[in-house]
Amino acid sequence: MARAWHLMSRPNGMPTMNNFALKELAQPTLGEGMVRVKNSFLSVDPYMRGRMNDVKSYVPPFQIDAPMEGGAVGEVVESHDLGFAIGDKVVHMLGWRDESVVPAAALNKLPELGVPPQDFLGNLGLTGGTAYFGLFDAAQAKEGDTLFVSAAAGAVGSAVVQIAKARGMTVIGSAGGAEKCAFVKSLGADAVIDYKSGNLVKQLGEAAPKGIDVYFDNVGGEHLDAAFAHARKDARFAICGMIDSYNGGEPAQFRFIMRVIGMRIRVQGFIFTDYLAQMADFYRDMGGWIASGQVKSRDTIVEGLEKTPEAFLGLFTGANTGKMLVRL
Repeated sequence: MARAWHLMSRPNGMPTMNNFALKELAQPTLGEGMVRVKNSFLSVDPYMRGRMNDVKSYVPPFQIDAPMEGGAVGEVVESHDLGFAIGDKVVHMLGWRDESVVPAAALNKLPELGVPPQDFLGNLGLTGGTAYFGLFDAAQAKEGDTLFVSAAAGAVGSAVVQIAKARGMTVIGSAGGAEKCAFVKSLGADAVIDYKSGNLVKQLGEAAPKGIDVYFDNVGGEHLDAAFAHARKDARFAICGMIDSYNGGEPAQFRFIMRVIGMRIRVQGFIFTDYLAQMADFYRDMGGWIASGQVKSRDTIVEGLEKTPEAFLGLFTGANTGKMLVRL
């Protein structure tokens, strides 16, 4: 029988293992237009923390004692739809489980691009798409800009670094610790800030003495404040996520936010699903960068369905370099 992780209680602050339970999952008999998928990789992402709260947002909250959801890639093992055959590799959103029964309309067949299937959860999926659309739509980033990106060793941040370099930008990344900073530097970043080693405002000023044109925010808090402090006139901020605040109840404090006025800073929030109609552009450009070697993937892989919550919690303690995945 299939198994799935269920949310058993809503976290107060940082989630714990007590908020989750792995249970057997009775799957329905396949009707017309339904497909059974054996999952091979599951994605865990910071946005899932917001779905654990009972609040109205851009995605519905997880329900108590119900199977959780997330990105997954897998192989079709049974199909009652002419569009999918046994053996097809697919991506879908019924993760946090080892097997999924999915309407065919909710599946996307993986194109033959010569990359590992899990890349469609990373640089060819939500991760890479978030970086791409955040940069070029929300932030209107362009060749010659000086870009600052927080959590640059993470899934989205590492994609931002590489895409920005492919488009001719100067890139400053922030990461925690020598190993992650070395990784960001290996991606082509022009400068890397170790946020654990000193004052962020001072370090960013040293890395970008003439200021920044674009800030891609994955963290919020002190990183966002440092970006306000060093923004040039008409700077553009793409607000992707504020992981600093996901598990805390304290309001963020900004010393330099008044510079929004004088520098005419534009602060733009965005969500990946805003851009589904433009995915062809993303696949064209990202596919080209991957083929040319300008964008490379690095995954942190946790083994086994049983470890899924552990992998998720690791996102908030810096356990991942690149994309965090669970391999089944």
